[in-house]
Parts: sequence; structure tokens; C-alpha cells
Amino acid sequence: MTETACDVIVVGGGNAALCAALAAAEGGARVVVLERAPREEAGGNSSFTAGAIRFAYRGVDDLRTLMPDLTEDEVARTDFGSYTEDQFFDDMFRVTRNRTDPALCELLVRRSYATVAWMRGKGVRFQPIYGRQAFKVDDRFKFWGGLTVEAWGGGPGLVRALSDACHREAVSIRYASRAVRLLTDGGAVQGVEVKAEQRRYHLAAPVVILASGGFEADTEMRTRYLGPGWELAKVRGSRFNTGDGIKMALAIGASPAGNWSGCHAVGWDFNAPEFGDLAVGDGFQKHSYPWGVMVNATGRRFVDEGADFRNYTYARYGRVILEQPGNFAWQVFDAKVLHLLRDEYRIRQVTKVRAETLEELATRLEGVDASAFLDEMQAYNAAVRKDVAFNPNVKDGRGTVGLRVPKSNWANTLDAPPFEAYQVGCGITFTFGGLRIDGEARVLDQDQRTIGGLYAAGELVGGLFYFNYPGGTGLMNGAVFGRIAGTAAVADLPRLRARPPGTLLPGVSLG
Repeated sequence: MTETACDVIVVGGGNAALCAALAAAEGGARVVVLERAPREEAGGNSSFTAGAIRFAYRGVDDLRTLMPDLTEDEVARTDFGSYTEDQFFDDMFRVTRNRTDPALCELLVRRSYATVAWMRGKGVRFQPIYGRQAFKVDDRFKFWGGLTVEAWGGGPGLVRALSDACHREAVSIRYASRAVRLLTDGGAVQGVEVKAEQRRYHLAAPVVILASGGFEADTEMRTRYLGPGWELAKVRGSRFNTGDGIKMALAIGASPAGNWSGCHAVGWDFNAPEFGDLAVGDGFQKHSYPWGVMVNATGRRFVDEGADFRNYTYARYGRVILEQPGNFAWQVFDAKVLHLLRDEYRIRQVTKVRAETLEELATRLEGVDASAFLDEMQAYNAAVRKDVAFNPNVKDGRGTVGLRVPKSNWANTLDAPPFEAYQVGCGITFTFGGLRIDGEARVLDQDQRTIGGLYAAGELVGGLFYFNYPGGTGLMNGAVFGRIAGTAAVADLPRLRARPPGTLLPGVSLG
């Protein structure tokens, strides 16, 4: 059976997909969104995020446009600073080792603020990230790391707001509906084959926008592309992100692009479940490591915990933890910094030990060489510079001297009881390899020509992120390119409709 009820099909149900759907509907298109997950698990990885979104802004007046309910008192007691486009560019090129695609990066940065303002106009509310991105100094909150704003209600709140906007604009969202094959006439796409709970059917449309995430939830693809050992990683987010959109596009000749052996992976509670749990959200993450130390099974430190703000290191340290003996590490803190630990350290589902002495703590660090750990802590404490003041708001230069693995900033001696330690493994968020697109989010084939009617946005696009990414850029990427895809698709509709109908080719079905 073939349905012909729409102009634009959007595959996926998260931030990128819903922004694409809204942009297409704004242009007058009839839009159907195919969300593989059931309604209660909808939203892709977006539902599992804290909702932080990185964009360029000039100062507090720009932020007040996005957050009109900011009070005068909040403005008076907060240093929001600014985050310029140049700073955004610098961060993107620095953390990707200058490999980010310049054209895509230009679109991401230049359109970031306008896109967030557009989302606000669609009903998405924003608020300052006081709990995770600001510290109080002299009775004023000061933001750091270029990340200031999050969606109201976090990732789930963002998905709800975008979904509500879709319903207001007559976008049809079909849950538990998996796109398994792109229908083509040998040149352009003509729709998709859909596998629903009780049936399979063809949904015809001149435009398909793929926004169904990366392949992080596919164990085989992780191991094939990221390498041996990646089958042992936990999936932070949606169990439905198995690379469907990527596979379907490659099957009709799309060009792969980007860092296929790279991914966003973080320190994640070692005993977290295999896939994300919406009841816990991102609470399994453990991102306060800059204030303490991390040790592996041999009792040794293995990474510079203070190399940079956590915004610029957390997305690559998951890989480093996975590479350690036993694929785990312990994060260790003392009483001096316990008040700085993020809220995720206080959830009920946490792998934690506590002790009054380092000697007692050593016996409680499961899987760790206790004697080596105590030697390591003695050497670390002796190496901490005490002539530099500790300041969590800036890269304070309070480091260590003479250690094999230095700590560059925020180094404190571990000598004030009680001591706490948290066991972490690797949690993979999304993969960096994906499809090649042009500046209008059109998917390119392996001859670098556009595939008629096919667009892509979000995590399944390759080329923006290599090795690492600046925190909060994932949601911004999805929103910017989702909006671009939806807008370009509507502009291209007259040309695509004018194509003479062809014979549908069988393609490759995912199941």
C-alpha cells in the first residue's frame, strides 16, 4: 500500500528532526514525522540531554531576548559575559584539531543565535544554567566556558516544546514508525518504506529529511568503525539510534563523510544500564573530575583532569577511560571540593564509596591496586603548587610540578576527610561519522552531486566534529541544520515535483 499524504517526510523524532519539520511546515509544506520509538520513549538523544545549547551572543541583552523572564535581581547578581562568534570558531577549530568542515562550521556559528531566537518563537523556553555552568564569587554568579543557556525542562522539556509546536502547525508525528528503506526512481528519492507495529507500507513524498541520529546504539557498527572494545561501552541515550538513516542513504549511493572512528563519549557510571534511562536522564554522567583526580586499576592517574574546562574535555575522556585496564576508572575527591560536585553525583543510582582516610578509601576502590594508589596520592599531593590560588571560574594555573601525568589547573591536595570516590566507565553519546551534505543540507552522492529530494541534519551528518566537540554544540548543530534542511526542502519542492515519475527501485531494506 502506498500513502501520498505529504510533501515532506522527516525521519527521526529529536531536536534536529522536529526543527526540520517546523521549518518545512513554516514554508507551507505538509509534513509527516516518522519516529521509530514509541511515544513514551520519543525524542531520540535529545530527550536524554540536560538541554544545554551553545550559541554566540554579545551580552546580557541578547540573552534577555531569549529569556524575557530574567529578573532584574538575576541580572544584577550574575556575570553572563559574552561568547562571540570568533570565540565559537576558536573553540570549534581547537577541539577538532582544525578538521571541522569550514563551510558547515561557518553555518553553525553564524546562524546559532538566530536559530535559538527562532526556537524561542516556536515556544521553546530557555533558562540560565546556574547549577552546572556558574560558580558564585563575591556574591555574583559567573558563567564560564561559553555555555550559558539550557532549554527549560532539559532535553525532555525541549522535545515537548518542539512537539507541541509541531502539533500546532499541523505536523503529523507517527510514533513506533520505523523508516527502513528509501524509495527512489534511480535518481531522486520518492518516499520511504515504513515498518509500523502492525504493517509495512510505502509513504510517498518528493522530499525526505533524515534526522535519525548516529549509530552509537548498534553494537556491531560501533565495533566495526570505532574499534575493538567499543562493544563494551554503555549507550547514554536512545536505544533506537542504530544508524538507520545513514544505512538507508549509503544504500542508494550517498557519500560518507567525517570522523567515522570518532565519537562523543564521556565518563558514565560504571554500573549504569546498557542504554539510557529516561527516569535518570543524564544523571549517570560524572563531569566534576577537574576538581579531583582519576585513577585506573593500576592505581595510577592517566589523564590531565585539569587540561581545560570540562566543556572541552568530557566528550573525549570517555574513550580514554574505555582504554584503561578493566575499562573503568575511579574519580576521587576530598572535603575541600565536595560542595562543587554537580547534581549528578547525588542521584540514588550511583557507584560511590566514602572513607575518612586515604588508606581506608584505598581498600574500597574495587579493582584498584591499593598500595599503588596510595603511592600515587602521595606523589600527587607533593607535586601540587600551593603558591597559586584555586579558582574554579578560570583556568587558574594551579597545577602540579614534575609528574609523569600533569594536572594543569585546579589541583588541590587530597588530604581533607571525608574522601569520596565514584566509579566510571565509558558512556557513548553519539558518533561523528555520517553523511556528506552541502550548505543547504542536501545529501551528496559519491560523485559529490546532490541526491534529489534527500536532506540530512543532526548527528547523522559527518564533518563538523572530529575527536571532540565543545559542550552544548550537539543541540545547536541539530537545530541549525534541521532548520536549514526544512527551509531548503520547501524551496526545492517545485523543482522536485516537476520531475517525471519513475519506476521505484528496490533499494536495501533494514528489516
